Amino acid sequence: MKITGGKVFDLERGFVERDVCFDGALLTPDSQDGQSYDAAGCYVIPGLTDVHFHGCRGADLSDGDPDGLQTMAEYELSRGVTQICPAGMTLLEEQLVKVCKTAAAHKRAGKPGADLVGVNLEGPFLSYAKKGAQNGDWLHAPDVAMLRRLEEASEGLVKLVSVAPEEPGALDFIKAVAEEVNVSVAHTTADYDTALAAFRAGAREVTHLFNAMPAFTHRAPGVVGAALDSPWSRVELISDGIHIHPSVVRATFQMFGPDRVVLISDTMRAAGMSDGEYDLGGQNVIVKGPLATLADGTIAGSVTDLMACMKTAVSFGIPLADAVRAAAVNPAKAIGIFDRVGSLEPGKRANAVVLGPDLELKAVFFHGEKVV
Repeated sequence: MKITGGKVFDLERGFVERDVCFDGALLTPDSQDGQSYDAAGCYVIPGLTDVHFHGCRGADLSDGDPDGLQTMAEYELSRGVTQICPAGMTLLEEQLVKVCKTAAAHKRAGKPGADLVGVNLEGPFLSYAKKGAQNGDWLHAPDVAMLRRLEEASEGLVKLVSVAPEEPGALDFIKAVAEEVNVSVAHTTADYDTALAAFRAGAREVTHLFNAMPAFTHRAPGVVGAALDSPWSRVELISDGIHIHPSVVRATFQMFGPDRVVLISDTMRAAGMSDGEYDLGGQNVIVKGPLATLADGTIAGSVTDLMACMKTAVSFGIPLADAVRAAAVNPAKAIGIFDRVGSLEPGKRANAVVLGPDLELKAVFFHGEKVV
């Protein structure tokens, strides 16, 4: 198969005119099967990787439901997200074990839909003061043994774990597990010095930058400033038009550069559904249009998929090549799968998305097969 005539995302040059070729599940320098797809006037980009979303189409990873996880994988693939690393909420360990075992069974079975490439543990090692939409009754002190039990239950799928570094024992926790998982600073009251200590201890990411953390100010730069001064770290950004002002999206790309921003959707189960009331981590969420809130008005995740978040970032003035890098390349690097996915070089999986001139979804190729 050859995808011809399109403007193809290139790691070094932005967009170039060339063919994208594959025979079977992997990208190749050329194709011999004689099939082609005309992408004239379109963009060809790698399939996206969402490393932080909770659910969609009425399902949520935290349910621990195999059918729900299948629904999530199929919906995400239909939106051009070819790799998923869904996130759990703050839950009791018993339910987190169930979530991890469900994910492991899904992976082993090779189910249809987007590839399940990891599990993101957004809770329970968070600050009560900045819990946001997390259930405060189920928060837990950072616990190395607990994390390793969850790693075992997931059969190695846990790729990200969120931690509030000011919590007792957090820095020791980060030092102990930083070589096993990507530790992300999150839901925290940490000041600059505490956050910087977390990055020096081994943390390498920030969960949904600006949300559920102290503001970035000229005398108290907090987590944002500490991340900026830790060049090995990446920052997640929810570009759904609700969580972050367009000016701040632009400022974040300028401050951190397009190589350090990881676009995420942070979607909950209402994504792809109508307005109404939904559950998120045991709490009631009210959805009206693009806004999801708890009863007290706290924003409770997003209802916008990652492809739409990428397009929204472009509408805010982010160059398309930078937005693609933040939605495809950087998340794959963050969870250690960039050797297999995230760009369109020969030898990687034949996961590609064709977008029209206005970035409308035209086609999705997955493991060498056209699925949309």
